[in-house]
Amino acid sequence: MRIISHADDLGISRKVSERIFDLMAQGHLTSASLMVNGEDAEWAAAETAKHPCCSFGVHLNLTEFMPLTNDQGLRPILDSQGRFASNRIRQVKITSTLREAVYKEWCAQIERALSLGVKVSHLDSHHHTHTIPGLFWTLKRVQKRYGIRKVRLTKNVYVGEYVSKLLLVKKAAWNFALRHCYCTKTTTGFTSFKEFYHLLRAGHKLRQSSIELMSHPGAAAYEQETLLLAGPWKEEIRGKIELISYYDL
Repeated sequence: MRIISHADDLGISRKVSERIFDLMAQGHLTSASLMVNGEDAEWAAAETAKHPCCSFGVHLNLTEFMPLTNDQGLRPILDSQGRFASNRIRQVKITSTLREAVYKEWCAQIERALSLGVKVSHLDSHHHTHTIPGLFWTLKRVQKRYGIRKVRLTKNVYVGEYVSKLLLVKKAAWNFALRHCYCTKTTTGFTSFKEFYHLLRAGHKLRQSSIELMSHPGAAAYEQETLLLAGPWKEEIRGKIELISYYDL
């Protein structure tokens, strides 16, 4: 199995960024995505050059911090201070005006990553907003504009929770469309590192030939996951694995 060991939220804070780079230096992470409107984005972007074997994507953001653009079309998903209002993007109607504003914002975020010297390998998003069906063609417009052919799947590997067949069908359809509308390379599976670890400990066998494992090193809510990631998990996997980055897809 080919595994991308990936960290979200690079640049959200110095603590998180430093933890991510420490784990990269130790060989536990092979990829990360930069939140360009995060508090520590500039420092984190500069540090990526020290890890040429790892891939760095843009962590598209519609749920936290200030947007980079001043487009009035974003107002439905902003709070009274002009910041992204958490999960509001999933609570409002996605109109053509909002969709266009999101397109401009995502473009601005990619432009900022490029201006900071980041070699953008792929796209994913904070709180998985790029997988919202109403923003699918917006995502594709962004991909085409910047020639980005690698994107994170919507989650399709689960453990210990009920998932309806209808939801799994919808996810499979979205992933199929992601790959075939403006041809895009992805892993065959996507889940969190913690869920993957517990699947292995429970003796489950996965059919995926490649899988991305999402983690959030340095975040207080994910301290247990970070400790597992920093441990000997690779030695505990039965069978042959290969750690890769998005560059290797």
